[in-house]
Amino acid sequence: MNPQKNTAPQRILVIDDNAAIHEDFRKILLKTKSVGDELFDMESALFGSEQQAMASAVFEIEYASQGREGLELVRRARDAGRPYAVAFVDGRMPPGWDGIETISRLWRECPDLQVVLCTAYADYSWQEIRRVLGETDSLLILKKPFDTVEVLQLAHAMTRKWELNREVQGRLNQLAFYDSLTGLPNRALFLDRLGQTLEKARRSNHKSALLFIDLDNFKRINDTLGHTIGDDLLKAIACRLTKCLRGSDTVARPLSSGMAARLGGDEFTVILSDLQREEDAGLVAQRIEEHLAQPMDLGRHQVIITPSIGIAIFPQDGDNVETLLKNADLAMYFAKNAGANTFKYFQESMNAAALKRLTIENHLRQATIREEFSLHYQPQFDLVTGELSGMEALLRWNNWELGNVPPIEFIPIAEESGLIIAIGEWVLGTACRQARAWLDSGLPLQRIAVNVSVKQFTHPNFLGMVGNVLSQTGLEPHRLEIEITESLLAQDPLAIAATLRALKEMAVRIAVDDFGTGYSSLSRLKEMPIDSLKIDRSFICGIDGGTGDQSIICAIIAMAEGLDLRVIAEGVETLRQVDYLRGKQCQEAQGYLFSRPLPVSQAESFLRQAFSPVASNTPAGPAEG
Repeated sequence: MNPQKNTAPQRILVIDDNAAIHEDFRKILLKTKSVGDELFDMESALFGSEQQAMASAVFEIEYASQGREGLELVRRARDAGRPYAVAFVDGRMPPGWDGIETISRLWRECPDLQVVLCTAYADYSWQEIRRVLGETDSLLILKKPFDTVEVLQLAHAMTRKWELNREVQGRLNQLAFYDSLTGLPNRALFLDRLGQTLEKARRSNHKSALLFIDLDNFKRINDTLGHTIGDDLLKAIACRLTKCLRGSDTVARPLSSGMAARLGGDEFTVILSDLQREEDAGLVAQRIEEHLAQPMDLGRHQVIITPSIGIAIFPQDGDNVETLLKNADLAMYFAKNAGANTFKYFQESMNAAALKRLTIENHLRQATIREEFSLHYQPQFDLVTGELSGMEALLRWNNWELGNVPPIEFIPIAEESGLIIAIGEWVLGTACRQARAWLDSGLPLQRIAVNVSVKQFTHPNFLGMVGNVLSQTGLEPHRLEIEITESLLAQDPLAIAATLRALKEMAVRIAVDDFGTGYSSLSRLKEMPIDSLKIDRSFICGIDGGTGDQSIICAIIAMAEGLDLRVIAEGVETLRQVDYLRGKQCQEAQGYLFSRPLPVSQAESFLRQAFSPVASNTPAGPAEG
């Protein structure tokens, strides 16, 4: 490093009970270089041009006659943000502290202060100094009497060492407490500042708030556009977060103003240190959502990202760092489940829901081993011929502690935890094995339908798993129909289409479940190799209520006919619905009117009676089972 870059005077403190010594230091350290100066010429010859710059350094000197007075000056300088770099301390200063006691107290206030102990040869032994002050590289001994060269060299060397130490410490502090990508405070600094904020709020009896921010679908951007774009996005988010916060919740300002941090990945936090009203936290969250959701240009790509934000208020939502952070995180989780670009305040009921979720997940991990899963089968009928056209396999879970857990509760948890991969393989294998057994016993089964989640379908081993199951069970591929959700079609179109084509090459059928609720584009639907659409039950229920849902059903059937796709109506419960669907040329239907989902033994009995046509033997109400 080039010392010429630092032009600010280095501050030196001289502590000595002899006023004449003060004057000596003043003459030596504040002297100006003149032409023919022998000392300057000697230093230049020994140390070169860099030493020339150091020799001409500017010092600012202050003086104290006793250790106590010097300690007070050190405190004032530190508090004013103008600390001393070096202190020259006399060894003996009666009647006050001696040099070692003074140095010890100075270091308690400013541990990085460089010290020169000015002592006569017989004042202290080196062993005594080490015993009291310890091992240190911030202390040098200047034996009395001393000359000008020694004082100047020590002043130059020690002030420069102090300056370099501060630069290194600043860099280490940056690495230890600030995120290297975004420049925001990192988790360690955030936790420290949050603890200080809560302690201050507790003493002054006022409220504070913690906002926990998670970016929606950030992984998709990373996976599709690459990690470089993902990093650029995180930096842009940090910049927007900084700009959108008002003065009293500004990022990386002093503690009294609050701060934001990056915890890691795509998770950020904001501390609102002095909250006047609880609803103010919601206003800040809303402003963050508005700023972050604006389109941003990253290279050749325009990206839109939205946040999910959880809010926890001190002290009612947590009176310590761990509890407040946990509850803000939990509120963020509920906000994310409520939909993108949403914020939620923490509520105590969330803890009960989170505990229930954790209990379900823990039991799910053992459910396959404990053989707690089973499949029920719901018949599907051809509305034209009245014949049984297939069975849909539906997963059921009966846990020894929780009892019968509805799929709507445990399937989302299985997907989020990744357990759906193993569970889905069990479902597919069990359904295909059962279908093969029914066929071998002579029962009429055209196909077996199995639901597949997005996480299953996009798993790298999905196609291999389907092929292995078909091979091991001996079920003909054309008898298997895989049901995917409409939302899957909105994801990576090239990868999804490639997987669908591979399934079609295996002769496996593809159905799009819950159609009409996923906002898939017609152009993309046209390009996908699928066989049938399943009209969502919400539209079927609306047949009896008015023309809105009827119009949607007609549009779906007409579109399917144009694309040469089969249409299956889900959730059929009344004869009026059957008559309407048959009149609109809907080919197939399933629902409680025909049969509830049945366990294996009842499903087998149903299959044996399946030769009676629906048209002449449609139940008047839900079948028992």
